[in-house]
Amino acid sequence: MKHVAVMSFTAAIGLMAMFAVDFVDMIFISMLGDAALAAAVGYAGAILFFTTSFGIGFAIAGGALVARALGEDQDLLARERTVHTMVLGFILAVIFAFTIWINLAFLVELVGATGHTRDLAVGYLQIIIPTLPVLVVGIIGGAALRAHGNARSSMLSTIFSGTVNAALDPIFIFALGMGLNGAAFASVFARFTMAGYALWVLHRKHQGLTRPNLRGVLRDLSPIMVLAFPAILTQLATPIGQAFVTRSMAQFGESAVSGMAVVGRLTPLAFAVVFALSGAVGPIIGQNFGAKNFDRVRKTFWDSILFVGICVAVVAIALFALRGPIADLFGVTGDGRALVYAFSGPLALVFFFNGLLFVGNASFNNLGHPYYSTWLNWGRHTVGTIPFVYIGAAWFGPVGVLAGPYVGGVVFGSLSIWLGLRVISQAAHDDAKMPSPEVNQARQMHLFHSRK
Repeated sequence: MKHVAVMSFTAAIGLMAMFAVDFVDMIFISMLGDAALAAAVGYAGAILFFTTSFGIGFAIAGGALVARALGEDQDLLARERTVHTMVLGFILAVIFAFTIWINLAFLVELVGATGHTRDLAVGYLQIIIPTLPVLVVGIIGGAALRAHGNARSSMLSTIFSGTVNAALDPIFIFALGMGLNGAAFASVFARFTMAGYALWVLHRKHQGLTRPNLRGVLRDLSPIMVLAFPAILTQLATPIGQAFVTRSMAQFGESAVSGMAVVGRLTPLAFAVVFALSGAVGPIIGQNFGAKNFDRVRKTFWDSILFVGICVAVVAIALFALRGPIADLFGVTGDGRALVYAFSGPLALVFFFNGLLFVGNASFNNLGHPYYSTWLNWGRHTVGTIPFVYIGAAWFGPVGVLAGPYVGGVVFGSLSIWLGLRVISQAAHDDAKMPSPEVNQARQMHLFHSRK
């Protein structure tokens, strides 16, 4: 439990720094007094979530492979897979970012933006999207640092990134009069900061980088993509589900979309520890899986569930007590205020089941079953979201739209824990059936003498 808590809290501090900047961005933009700007950030957030998920998928693959190699005492392989994951991630991110960039107007309209709000969102995204390859390298670097057990430096990479963003925000937005585009340029500088610091620490402290070579990249292409492809599919399910929610909320007007944007910025900040848990617990499970220590894999799994429950309970109580000041901070009224109130308490408690899904996904990705994460996440954000959002919108309006995904989360979060326990038991059973190294050595000696 101590290992889970330390890794999660240090990772969460870094995430909170990053999410806090998004939170402050929203406050600064709200101070401009234009509801269309806040709504544009909400629409743009759905697209950014989609692109960031691409990088998270590669980070999951890289972190799992590096942790497993370190657990097997293969330091050179760990260095090579760190670099080769970055190379492949960067190249594919360039292609992905270009595809998104030339289709921004269509994608923003797809999530429900129209008119002036659509133009604002497109302009904001045109500045940020080209730096996706840099963000991917930074995210993979942070995952590699956690695989080395250096959660502190992974945390600092996001803290320094957030500090740069927070310092530049008021300069670009207000002093230079750039408005929404100023927030975008501040994010660009922050992404370069995160990637640069992660690479520097990996090289200086862990000697965790090596010179990439074409043969090595081709050799590692298969193991990386075997994990990265389903992990990317898993991550893409969330923004696609969120895009449907955003489009459903758009029918209730800009006030509702603004309120949802506030909740969208508040959720990762409030639950940063829970979000960090999946990235923090993965290396613990991966290293012990590599070392064949299944008792500790199982203990990590159960301690993570307990940890999620404690964190969610504490955060839900705090949000309920502060729901009024939070709504006042952003000046939301009407439907927007109702959404903030609905989230700050009842829906926050149900976030526990999202946390269960995070624990399950981390286990599947590090125990050789990444497609379990894919199917569960897609189920959670399709059949676990669309019908509930549709019914919620018809019966309860904007609050029903916001609550819909949480209902589906109860089902799929519970299912992920059941399946996770089965995967751990099966892995331990399969390992127990394998002959020990001594038996293998005796068999090889017998074969040698027989041939002789």
